[in-house]
Amino acid sequence: MIDASSIHLNRRTLLGLGLTAAAAPALSACGGASTTGADTGSGAVSFLSTQFTPIEERQRFEAILKDRVPDVPVAYNPVEAGVFASTLTSQVDAKKVQVSLAGGVHGDLAPYANRFEDLDDVMGALGDRGFPDEIATLAKLGGGSTKYIPWMQASYVLAVNKKALQWLPPGADVQRLTYDQFLDWMTRARQGNGGRPVLGLPCGPKGLYHRFFQGYLLPSFTGAQVTGFRGPEAATAWQYMKDLWANTATASTNYDYMQEPLQRGEVLVAWDHVARLVGAPKDKPDEWVMAPAPRGPKGLGYMLIIAGIAIPRGAPEEARAKEVLTALTAVQTQLDVLRQNAFFPVVTAALPPDLPPAIKLEADAVARQQGASDAVVALPPIGVGSRDGEVSQVFKNTFKEICLDNRPVQPTLDTQARQLNSILDELKVPCWRPDPVEAGQTCRVR
Repeated sequence: MIDASSIHLNRRTLLGLGLTAAAAPALSACGGASTTGADTGSGAVSFLSTQFTPIEERQRFEAILKDRVPDVPVAYNPVEAGVFASTLTSQVDAKKVQVSLAGGVHGDLAPYANRFEDLDDVMGALGDRGFPDEIATLAKLGGGSTKYIPWMQASYVLAVNKKALQWLPPGADVQRLTYDQFLDWMTRARQGNGGRPVLGLPCGPKGLYHRFFQGYLLPSFTGAQVTGFRGPEAATAWQYMKDLWANTATASTNYDYMQEPLQRGEVLVAWDHVARLVGAPKDKPDEWVMAPAPRGPKGLGYMLIIAGIAIPRGAPEEARAKEVLTALTAVQTQLDVLRQNAFFPVVTAALPPDLPPAIKLEADAVARQQGASDAVVALPPIGVGSRDGEVSQVFKNTFKEICLDNRPVQPTLDTQARQLNSILDELKVPCWRPDPVEAGQTCRVR
């Protein structure tokens, strides 16, 4: 059994990312706009971030900041990725910087390395935190100096109400499902539930369903996210998705966060980001199971989310910003974030026995997923900056045309591949895992 008491990136997992110093793309800057109600006067640290944008998550994180960084006033400003990019870029380029901390996932930060301060001094002072060497390399964003301090990590898993286990196919293990078994299960469940699907997916306007295609479905069937986008294996994957959608609640197109329909009993099984599932088993954890995603012909594809925090060049409160970085990477702060917002530590931290039961369920599922011998690690798009939405829209459009509009699979893939290549040809960025990461070569659909 995988030990969930040490959820950090081990050497094998990180090497699987292929993000060595030579392969990781270079970075640029990230930006933000308005402040929260926090003190923004002299000495306050303006913290711009793409994370914790839901109001409840933001409020809980602000409480952590006040508790764990009591001597430094911090104005936490969660914004969308496009605002993050444009604000920081404009501020740094104009040399009128108001933001002192920039937090986001690796892909948010990766385009902007040349607009961030070197943080080797901070990383050196945090030697007791236990960052794996590969995480420290990742934080250099392809250069020789640390450009961000690792902040937290997350992934996506399955949440299962135990009522749905009665329909598991004979011999199937919910913790080691194949995609064929998963489809069989959801078909049996729909039939056994009076024709009403029990599966829900976050396909609403703010849902993260595109990450399922990018990090789970396609890597599991093709071993890639981009290069094999229109190949025969991808066509098989999308035909599978079409069959799965026929056994998915149609109300999924309204679901942004799956914990809510799960809590209401509208669906019994759902896939989503761990922070968007944790509320489902909160009140009655004994009635729930959390499990890894299924595995396909190429293995268990899953998406790893690494978030970091950088300091923009010319930050007005650099010294105080470094104090905040030190506080946020302390073990107890990392565990506070886990307890409150379900993002896992990136430092070496034994998970305490008094974790909320819902978090413990997720920790076990994340550990099984990361520790799978056939894991295929995927990352969100890297280096695409403010055009991440356009890249993701290609995957969303593919889903809409094939699964909602019932258009033929291969012609749809060919059309959407041309659109994706058009974007990538303009960006001229290398691929990201699980595709081959080749520095200096433009990522393209083959």
